This record gives sequence, C-alpha cells and structure tokens, in this order.
Amino acid sequence: MTVDADELRGKVGEFLAANDPAQMDRLEFLRARFDAGLAWVHFPAGLGGLGAARELQPVVDAAFAEAGAPDNKPQLNVIGLGMAAPTILRFGNDEQRRRYLRPLWTGEEIWCQLFSEPGAGSDLAALSTRAVRDGDEWVVDGQKVWTSLAHQARWAILVARSDPDQPKHKGLSYFICDMTAPGVEVRPLRQITGEAEFNEVFLTGVRIPDSQRLGEVGQGWQVALGTLMNERVAIGGRAPAREGGMIGLAAQAWREHPEKRTHGLHDRLLRLWVETEATRLTSIRLRQQLAIGEPGPEGSAVKVAYSEQNQAITGFELEFLGEPGLAYDDWTFRQPEYTDFVKRGPGFRYLRAKGNSIEGGTTEILRNIIAERVLGLPPEIRTDKDRPWKELPR
Repeated sequence: MTVDADELRGKVGEFLAANDPAQMDRLEFLRARFDAGLAWVHFPAGLGGLGAARELQPVVDAAFAEAGAPDNKPQLNVIGLGMAAPTILRFGNDEQRRRYLRPLWTGEEIWCQLFSEPGAGSDLAALSTRAVRDGDEWVVDGQKVWTSLAHQARWAILVARSDPDQPKHKGLSYFICDMTAPGVEVRPLRQITGEAEFNEVFLTGVRIPDSQRLGEVGQGWQVALGTLMNERVAIGGRAPAREGGMIGLAAQAWREHPEKRTHGLHDRLLRLWVETEATRLTSIRLRQQLAIGEPGPEGSAVKVAYSEQNQAITGFELEFLGEPGLAYDDWTFRQPEYTDFVKRGPGFRYLRAKGNSIEGGTTEILRNIIAERVLGLPPEIRTDKDRPWKELPR
C-alpha cells in the first residue's frame, strides 16, 4: 500500500472526526488508533500500521499532537517500543504479533530486556542462563543484570543457552518471558545517582511455553543481533531538534550566566555544539536508511558519539556552573518510572551520563563492530569461536 503524507494527514483527520480525544478514554483512544493503522505506520496492516514509509511516522505523530490527542508515553516503554516490537515483527509468528504488539504500543504492557549477565561481561554470547526443554515448555535458570524497567515490566525478551554442546553463538535460543511467572525475582540496583533504574533478575525454574519462543531453536544469536541493532538506533539514533538534548541545556546555562563565561569555555562549547549537530544530522540520515531496510552496524557509530558527547557536555556544564553545579542532594532511593534529564539538575546529569557508554552495548564492543562491519578491518582473533560452550573457561 502506497500512502503519501497528504493521505496520511487525511486519514488522521477522518480518525479524529470519529474518535474525539477529548471525549474518549485515553486507553480506548490509543487502541482505536492502533486498529486504524496509525500507530506504527510502516508496520503491516492489522498490526498497527498501513505499510507506509517509515519516514512518514513524524507526520502522523505531529497531526495527533496538534489535535491534543494523548500519546502512548513512549518514555515509559522504551525497550518495548524500540527493541521488542521490531524483533517480534521480524521474527515472531502471526499469533505472537497479534498477541503482543497492540498492548505493547498502547503501553498496557511494559517490556524489559534480559540479556546481560554478571558472568559474561560485554560478551553477550558467553551467557550461561540455561533453558532446558521439557515437553512443550522450557525451564530457565540463571541471573541477568542491568535490567531497566524490570520492576515495572510485564514481559521480557530473553536470551538463554539451550545447547551447551554447541559453540557459544550457536547454542542460544530467544524467548518471551512472563515477568510475573513463578521463579522470577527482581532486585533493584542502586546507582551512583541514588536511583535504581536498573535491576538484577534471578530466574529459578521459570517455565516458558515453547509458543513464547521467537525464531528457531538455536537461532537466538541471530534474533538477538536484530534486537541489538534496533537498541543502538533507539539509544543513539534519535534525532532531536536542533540544539536539543544535553547541548541545549548547556547552551541555556551559558546564556543565563554571562558572568561565568571565559574564552576557553566558549571554544569548548562551540566545539561540543558542532559535534552534537553533526551527530544529529547523522542520526537523521540513519533514520532515512532505516526507511528502506533493517538497522545495520552504522547505528553503533551514532551510539558511541551520543555516549561520548553526553559525558563531555555534562562535564562542561558542571565546570561552567562551578560550585552551584556540583550541588546534588537528591540521594533518595527510588525506582523511577523513567529518567527525565531535563527536569533534573546538572549534578544528576553528570552522574547519570556515565552509564551511557555501558548501556546498549559498551563503547569498546561497539568500536569493534564499527571496525569490522563498517570499515572492513580484520576481525579480532577469537580462539573460542568453534569450541563447545561447555568447554570454555569461565
């Protein structure tokens, strides 16, 4: 189905004429929007979309925002919207797509990601959480860590080792895990900011129906790569408005405190502004590439730039503001729904930005991906590539 921007605006207008957001319950409105194909417009018909071009999504979102319609609060379900949904669309069967995509998009069901493990470090393929087949179910045992939103999530995307006799990349399978199932235990991890966005998750005898497996048995690494490519685009491939995000906060501080300006700091701010703008334009280009295919390794480069620039900008902001910028007395332990950098102070932003180079793939791993898959450099020598996972030292 070929739909252009004007036709989409027309469809939104027709939908709003029949569904007044001022009169409808918020959730019913969002469900109706999904059913009308105006959720993810590039998804297939019947799954929240119209099969339109991906770059037309902002047209639809802007038309709804202009009408004062509620959105699906994307900041509350970043993993579901940015990672789980495209993975389910690509690797799920028809029944799985129908079951999970609608309540995911409306925000009725929050998702988290059970990938990282304390014993695997940055080497995801070395994970040791086991999934043992028992008839039509899998019994899962293991531990995951750095799990954002686990304390709110209804579902999780999970990678586990289903065959320890295979090399580490070949013995994995990918599942949808019910976070309310017996044997799932979530424990908060207090961060340097005092908050606990992240969690560790313990899985003890958790039973997952085979109907909740994504992809074939042993195909878990391929499915996980698809998720990770989308994750890096979701984290680093956002295209905020010009002078948006962290650089906008630093520029605002510069304008509001002329008494603190120095020539050296001015040069640093200009350099950071230019670098951030270059990354923003690259993000737009990446989004355009996504319109014609699946995300590729290029998203890793944008994510690296995003992480390093956030840390540099928050460091600049703290240095520029001086003693007032260092003030940070909000050490209250809590598990927030999401993190809003704009509403928090520079001290919080400086501390929280340290995690940017770890979450969504460490900078070191992403540099390897860029070197090998973007620049075509020789890969690192891997002595464990063809050895069964059970024989590897741990």
